[in-house]
Amino acid sequence: MRDRIALLVAAVLLAACGSSGGNASTPRSATPLSGTVSVFAAASLTDAFNAVGASFQRANSGVTMKFNFAGTPTLVTQIEQGAPADVFASADTTNMDKLKGDGFTTGTSQVFARNKLEIVVAPGNPKGITTLADLAKSGVIYITEAPTVPAGKYALQALKMAGVTVTPKSLETDVKSVVSKIELGEADAGIVYSTDVTAAGGKVAGVPIPDADNVIAQYPIAAVKATTNAAAANAFIAYVLSAAGQAKLQSFGFLSAS
Repeated sequence: MRDRIALLVAAVLLAACGSSGGNASTPRSATPLSGTVSVFAAASLTDAFNAVGASFQRANSGVTMKFNFAGTPTLVTQIEQGAPADVFASADTTNMDKLKGDGFTTGTSQVFARNKLEIVVAPGNPKGITTLADLAKSGVIYITEAPTVPAGKYALQALKMAGVTVTPKSLETDVKSVVSKIELGEADAGIVYSTDVTAAGGKVAGVPIPDADNVIAQYPIAAVKATTNAAAANAFIAYVLSAAGQAKLQSFGFLSAS
């Protein structure tokens, strides 16, 4: 995996970035990049990609980063309906494969990060939830993402592995919506990514899911075929895959791509 990432980064840098003698960990362009890079990214990437984008923009002052965060299938629909996007970052390979199969991406998609699931509860865990089985207890209001959303699909897989059957009160469009309802006290528990629990700070608490019942999410990234700024789009992808980009992602709790 590391070899494939290294080869992809090298290829993208040769095509779009080159070296300007700056910080070796931050790809720069021999010809200054400019224009807007519109990134459509899974909602769970919100905080991490805002930080990654800010770092990339500081290294390329002529570039303006624009992010659209939403549930992955929502982003796929938007792109296929003509929404202007330069880069797509998915929370699963299934939606990336769909977009590629429908002819909306260019080049080779590459997994740039991984993530684990976690139960999200209110601060102090008032319902005393310690396992996936507790989600099915009487009096526990459980919510999750729609099964078409990567996190919702992963949650169903985790519950199945744990032998738990539970009917959610609502199906949300993305992980941020689940976290928000827990914060507001509209539900007692949900299943999101570990990074979402971390991003919410003290507004929620997390209950770890054992590795035997957990699911590792794979996050691939690719340029959108209709991009009007291919050089900057490819340079941003290269930065996400670079040592600096990987370090930034991991500082937000994402697991390495390999």
